[in-house]
Amino acid sequence: MTGLALAGCETTSSNLSDLLKPSDSTSQASASADAASTGISADAAVAQASAESAVEPAPALGVSVEAQQALLGSDPNDDLSLGKKQYRAKNFALAEKYFRHAVELHPNDAESWLGLAASYDRLRRFDLADRAYGQATRLLGPTVEILNNEGYSYMLRGDYRRARAKLMAARSKDPANKYVQNNLVLLEDSSRQGKAIE
Repeated sequence: MTGLALAGCETTSSNLSDLLKPSDSTSQASASADAASTGISADAAVAQASAESAVEPAPALGVSVEAQQALLGSDPNDDLSLGKKQYRAKNFALAEKYFRHAVELHPNDAESWLGLAASYDRLRRFDLADRAYGQATRLLGPTVEILNNEGYSYMLRGDYRRARAKLMAARSKDPANKYVQNNLVLLEDSSRQGKAIE
């Protein structure tokens, strides 16, 4: 079977996900050329080329990028669904892995960014959590869910002033939200005891 020649993509496979991957020979050849011009090692250039090509896959066979992203989470075996499953099972490192892969493939999916941020919170990687919350906020604006999760993140750190500010902002947007109400109660208990939540 003869495949189509699409800029570095293998097109002889019948598996749709294989069609979206760049071919190794094309990636390595362009990476070696880049290495010569930039002064970085060929191995580093190949790794960089692979990482860059994995971020924004081309639309598959006439399916728009928006349609592909709308399907994220509908398959129980996609990265978003697996990340949620691992998060609920308290396997936060595995959840982080799946959510990180989901945002690499779908950088405009706010739900994946929010899951990644929550996973980073549980791993106590607050610097990375802040960046992920920033991406989710950039995509959706300061929603009740994002503000609530940021407030919880600050409680985990023991920063009650910032936690209160985020939770009060969330409550002003949705006074009846039970998650925000519960976190405000948790904040009061935590600040009274002088101990961050775990």
